[in-house]
This record gives sequence, structure tokens and C-alpha cells, in this order.
Amino acid sequence: MVDTLLPGAALLIYALLNVFSFFAYHHDKKSAERNTWRTPESRLLVLAFFGPFGAFAAMRAFRHKTQKGKFRLVPVFLCLHLVLAAALALGLA
Repeated sequence: MVDTLLPGAALLIYALLNVFSFFAYHHDKKSAERNTWRTPESRLLVLAFFGPFGAFAAMRAFRHKTQKGKFRLVPVFLCLHLVLAAALALGLA
């Protein structure tokens, strides 16, 4: 029974990481507009590594961090996650 629950729980955690990443980028954008305390860029990049779909969606939706060079890693993280998901789906990993 534990084996059947594990994939669902992993997907739920993964989805929550992406949602959290999305809202972290949104919060940082709002903080930038209000000129208040900002989320460190290193934290945003770590969130993007673990939740790239949320980070990428937020970057596009709010036009946030799209011109910063180091944030060009976000699409790379997204592609890595897609390759890993394809490998898992095909039973290669």
C-alpha cells in the first residue's frame, strides 16, 4: 500500500513546491513595486530549481526577473525537470 501512495504524495509535494515558487516570485515583484524588503535572489533561484514551472510562470506573468542574467537558469531548470519527467515516464530512470 505504501508503494501506491508514494507517487501521489511525491506529485503533490512537487505541485506545492511549484505553487510556493510562483507566489514567492509574485511576492518579490510586489515588494519591488512597494520598495520594501525583497527576497534574496539566491533564494528565488533555489526555489526555481525545485519548482521551475511556478517560477517560470511567475516570471512571465509578472514580468519579473526576466532581464537578469542569472535568472536565465530558470528555463534551463524547467527543461531539466521535463527531461527527468520524460525519463521517469519511459522507465529510464
